[in-house]
Amino acid sequence: MLIDFWPCVQLIKTNRFAATKKTTTFVTAQKYILPFLMPTLNPDDSIFNQLETFGHKKVVFCSDPDTGLKAIIAIHDTTLGPALGGTRMWAYRNETDALHDVLRLSKSMTYKSAIAGLNLGGGKAVIIGDSRKDKTEALLRKFGRFIKNLNGEFITAVDVGTNPKDMEYIKMETQHVMGVPESIGGSGDPTPIAALGVFMGIKACVKELYGNDTLTGKTIIVQGIGHVGENLVKLLRDENAKVYISDINEELLGQVAKKYGAEAVSTNSIFDIDADIYAPCALGATVNTQTIKKLKCGIIAGSANNQLEDEEVHGQMLLEKGVLFAPDYVINAGGIINCYSELMGFSKKRTMQLTENIYEATRNVLRLSKAENISTIVAANKIAEKRISDIKKVKSTY
Repeated sequence: MLIDFWPCVQLIKTNRFAATKKTTTFVTAQKYILPFLMPTLNPDDSIFNQLETFGHKKVVFCSDPDTGLKAIIAIHDTTLGPALGGTRMWAYRNETDALHDVLRLSKSMTYKSAIAGLNLGGGKAVIIGDSRKDKTEALLRKFGRFIKNLNGEFITAVDVGTNPKDMEYIKMETQHVMGVPESIGGSGDPTPIAALGVFMGIKACVKELYGNDTLTGKTIIVQGIGHVGENLVKLLRDENAKVYISDINEELLGQVAKKYGAEAVSTNSIFDIDADIYAPCALGATVNTQTIKKLKCGIIAGSANNQLEDEEVHGQMLLEKGVLFAPDYVINAGGIINCYSELMGFSKKRTMQLTENIYEATRNVLRLSKAENISTIVAANKIAEKRISDIKKVKSTY
């Protein structure tokens, strides 16, 4: 592995560099490893050990005291194309948690793009801070400068804690941003497309388990009713599914329940409900040893990233319990499909077609899982890794 550190002095044009101790450090790790399962890290691991474990190409630490920016950009793999991934703004407990999150999320983006058939690599960014009070125009524009210095190797978009307006600020400093408002030529909010992808994944699982993909009369728990979750609730209710919803925002919970005719339940009681489908649409790791023991559903399919606390352990537990798990990066690819369409200049009709293909992509994963008696996450990873390996062979010759 080659590790290089160098100060990004071009951002600081005066001799204030030494006086202010303002440093911008790039950490580049050149390695390509694509194991079947997401690594489980020891929190005591050094930064370099974590990069080696996940097999990242490059990780960039962004620090700017003047704007309060503390961010990490992780580029996992660019075999298929430039790394595209959203920027998440979150009040992490510490920097170790932020690094672990961005490493896991960026690797998932590599697999997400691969299995969706997109010519994109995997990347992700996190800004450490409370999006409700720490976000400013200056902070976002400074972050855009860091992206600009990557010369198109990383393209960002909306994620948890950011929105199209934020992307507009970032775009003031770099062209390498998608999901900007439609009024300035972008594709706008990708969450309706993201919800459609999850919806198609749910229907594919229902087809596998019940022989047809109708959702009428099915009981579904949606945990997390942010933008994607709410759009998913609408799609499910439009097909006359019985929907339970849960969220830590009780005011929003009441509003969404009333708007769509869903039933609000407390977060603590969702695993006590006898439902057909559990759709986690908030943060990850809700599928773990404790919750799997409580699960009464036959399908898990939602938009949240990294739903399994431990891919190897809990993927196998679900297989043995007979619960169909739709790998999150397979069915929540609608958002990146929307951004890819914006990047390529595709029409909305083409974007919808690509998103509806998630149905067949999910069915392919379920078929391989059944044929080889392997967990669905291993099956999905094998499909994604085969495409990356195949295209790497194509690019090795001219």
